[in-house]
Amino acid sequence: MELSEQEQVRRQSLQTMRDMGINPYPAAEYVVTGYSADIKAGFVDEGEGTWHTGDKVSIAGRLMSKRIMGKASFIEIQDSKGRIQCYVSRDDIQLAEDAEVPAMDANDPNAGLSAETLRQMYNVVFKKLLDIGDFIGIEGFVFRTQMGEISVHAQKLTVLSKSLRPLPIVKYKDGVAYDGFNDPEQRYRQRYVDLVVNEGVKDTFLKRATILRTMRQVFDEAGYTEVETPILQQIAGGASARPFITHHNTLDVDMYLRIATELYLKRLIVGGFEGVYEIGRNFRNEGMDRSHNPEFTCMELYVQYKDYTWMMSFTEQLLERIAIAVNGTTKVQIGDHEVDFKAPYRRLPILDAIKEKTGYDLSNMTEDEIRPIAKKFGVEDTDKMGKGKLIDEIFGETCEGTFIQPTFITDYPVEMSPLTKMHRSKPGLTERFELMVNGKELANAYSELNDPIDQYNRFVDQMNLAKKGDDEAMVIDHDFMRALEYGMPPTSGIGIGIDRLAILMTGQPTIQEVLLFPTMKPEVDN
Repeated sequence: MELSEQEQVRRQSLQTMRDMGINPYPAAEYVVTGYSADIKAGFVDEGEGTWHTGDKVSIAGRLMSKRIMGKASFIEIQDSKGRIQCYVSRDDIQLAEDAEVPAMDANDPNAGLSAETLRQMYNVVFKKLLDIGDFIGIEGFVFRTQMGEISVHAQKLTVLSKSLRPLPIVKYKDGVAYDGFNDPEQRYRQRYVDLVVNEGVKDTFLKRATILRTMRQVFDEAGYTEVETPILQQIAGGASARPFITHHNTLDVDMYLRIATELYLKRLIVGGFEGVYEIGRNFRNEGMDRSHNPEFTCMELYVQYKDYTWMMSFTEQLLERIAIAVNGTTKVQIGDHEVDFKAPYRRLPILDAIKEKTGYDLSNMTEDEIRPIAKKFGVEDTDKMGKGKLIDEIFGETCEGTFIQPTFITDYPVEMSPLTKMHRSKPGLTERFELMVNGKELANAYSELNDPIDQYNRFVDQMNLAKKGDDEAMVIDHDFMRALEYGMPPTSGIGIGIDRLAILMTGQPTIQEVLLFPTMKPEVDN
């Protein structure tokens, strides 16, 4: 591997530190007693506060800037909560290692000088060997500079980790970033650098964590149980999607990475759980774009003795609470739109939505009558599609992107809902809803089908669609059928895409911005 000039210099500095008896990667614990944001937030010159001038503190983090001014310097340390300035004086600082200054170049004023005290190492270590990106520990006291900036006056410096690659230096002026680490492919491949140098990136993922934490709190308060179900499955069931296929050597069988958790969670409802949920990875061997990644996080929840009407109300309350936890308000700015998650949300049957947007009433049309309408709206390969898939495609082409505020699209045709209970009062339709927000589906929910005979016939219909060429049609899961035959109580279930929810709650434009490590093409070596 060919090293750049800066990388070579850093390796030379690394070796010089070792020659001086300084361990650039010490193993001992470094005790941190304060964090940047907490010190700034809690500092007062006089009166009640967490931090005051003269209070001792030990901080640690990356060295992000260094301004050397003779005997004194100002540096900036970035820790897990932000950045803070430190004042370093040659007359005050000590290094954490008992070491000797080696012989230097003859023109160096410190050439051949042995350290009488640790302070004499200031010029060598601090000025010459520490680089932007190095991890250091600072022990000292808190104070306010003449310019009014809350800072730490360094009295002792510990080298904690030497950085061998230079960080890109992003400079900010009036809120604008210059010389930024902006290329999306670089940012997603090197998320570790993105998190260090780009403001706001880490905050997005902290908000994502808040989404998950709040969701769990809501479910746990309701008395529902978090569970784990298999990722490797012998049947790719619970959704209509293309699976990833792998092979289990010991059993000598092909297996699938799960496309959904639904059928296993329903088995647990059969087994007697009141409510179960799982937040985990699903895998679908399909396209990649601004809103799709082949592996994604989904939450599925199933609750006995409930229906899809109850689930709509529960979902409204859940999302309203998440929005407030993440942003302090139910309103989120997403691009040009302000989306309000305040309950209640509009409820609109899918066939009414299509009629509202296109003028076509598909409710009493046959498959053959719907097919030319689908072609008119740009749907391709219609000959391979059944009635339900045609309706779904028409909705996607003409309606889905128009629903900006949270809207429940309800009462889907039975052909496109093979796991859903028939509608109690509308023949040919099912008790299902999808929640649309900002032009995308966020959630999918049913009154779950618990009639084993009806379920078997639905699976047979799916197999017939597969014979026509629909490679997303479901196959029969015979063990799930056996579970249903033991009896499943009336149940409502929902799936929510966590990645899409994170996009909405953080106002990000793409799924890649809310995935720490999105799927990408293999990196090509230059």
